[in-house]
Amino acid sequence: MASTKKVAENMLWGGRFTQGLDPIMEQYNASLPYDRIFYAQDIAGSIAFARANFNNGVLTQDEFNAIEEGLEQVKQEWAQNEFEIKPNDEDIHTANERRLSEIIGKEIGGKLHTGRSRNEQVVTDMRLWLREELRQIEKWLMTLIKTSVQRAEAEIDVLMPGYTHLQKAQPVRWSHWLLSHATAFSLELERLREVIKRVNRSPLGCGALAGNPFKIDREAMAKELGFDGLLYNSMNAVADRDFVFETLQWGSSFMMKISRWAEDLIIYSSLEFGFVRLADAYSTGSSLMPQKKNADSLELLRGKSGRAFGHMAGLYCTIKGLPTTYNKDLQESVEPLIDHIKTLGDSIQIATGVLSTLTINPEKMLAALAPEMLATEFADYLVRKGVPFREGHHISGRVVALAENEGVPMDKLSLEQLKGIDSRLGDDVVECLDYERAVELKDAMGGTSKSAVRQQIEMLNKTIAED
Repeated sequence: MASTKKVAENMLWGGRFTQGLDPIMEQYNASLPYDRIFYAQDIAGSIAFARANFNNGVLTQDEFNAIEEGLEQVKQEWAQNEFEIKPNDEDIHTANERRLSEIIGKEIGGKLHTGRSRNEQVVTDMRLWLREELRQIEKWLMTLIKTSVQRAEAEIDVLMPGYTHLQKAQPVRWSHWLLSHATAFSLELERLREVIKRVNRSPLGCGALAGNPFKIDREAMAKELGFDGLLYNSMNAVADRDFVFETLQWGSSFMMKISRWAEDLIIYSSLEFGFVRLADAYSTGSSLMPQKKNADSLELLRGKSGRAFGHMAGLYCTIKGLPTTYNKDLQESVEPLIDHIKTLGDSIQIATGVLSTLTINPEKMLAALAPEMLATEFADYLVRKGVPFREGHHISGRVVALAENEGVPMDKLSLEQLKGIDSRLGDDVVECLDYERAVELKDAMGGTSKSAVRQQIEMLNKTIAED
């Protein structure tokens, strides 16, 4: 077996070991296939660390200059896809330091890691990368909300059924439906901005777990890297993955919202409803049935939410029983995070594309309204005449029952029939059968009248602007 093992002399930790790793273990241990995505962040952190070691006297000016120039060359090689990966490059940190030493020599290159541990290095890279990814997601999410608001403004006159229990309930504006989801997205936007603040804290300079012995200026490094502040306990800093948890929690919450939004549109785009029609760019056909136009984009959004939940649940199970500070199990926080961020980014962009290109069918929406949806209007009518609501509710229920017994819609009952139920139903009760009137009466803040919808639009625009 020993003959199949590779000598670990080039590993950062190789001095302690003489036999090397089993080839399967080497592959099992390696993270470079996915953490190479952090190459720019790893180099930025290394330059900041080298500058701090120059400022505290560990490096000379010439040594720092050589390290900085060498690392910039390494960065260019990655950017131009010219970086040559070697067998012992187990992670991005090993690969970058190995290549740096090849460029400037081991004597100077070997000084880069003075006082530094990969424990702090990996979490610094992750935070730097995640911060920028979340800022991009924030922009995409703002665009999704803006698209919802723009459609709500343009299509404010369109009425549709509102549902509870997936049963027709009361008439609402299509804009009100749009803004119901835009409001949910805006709350997620607020939460995301809080997550970004907590991600953007620096662990650099904490060492393996006990801190740095060379009086390194952690605040200067944090400022250079654009962090808002420091993590103040070195043991916590290297072990903390709360910023990953919180990102996965946020992403899972958002994907739940986008899944429900997608489910509504899947229903509304079906032939049975016909309220909306998706653009061809976000639909597919059937391999057997030529008439089919499937809402695959929306179904994938709904399906990807389960993938996002899995990322979060898996990491919880991985970390819940770990002892204090760094354990290699924490390597399992990287892959799900990377996939989670891609899932989120792609999903928001697809959702925005779907929403900006779908067409609505106002006639179908209006035709789907049913007079029975105005039953509450009768109760409210009686309340305005001084009747207690519970009594009014009972009377309106009798109106519904009469229409059912007669086998006609409520709006086909005669005035005499209505007055026969209760004499307080006057000649003007027929006004209750006007959908537009019913919608416009809901004018309290948060309602579905035009004024209330415009107020919601104003509030959402303020939230988007709070950057």
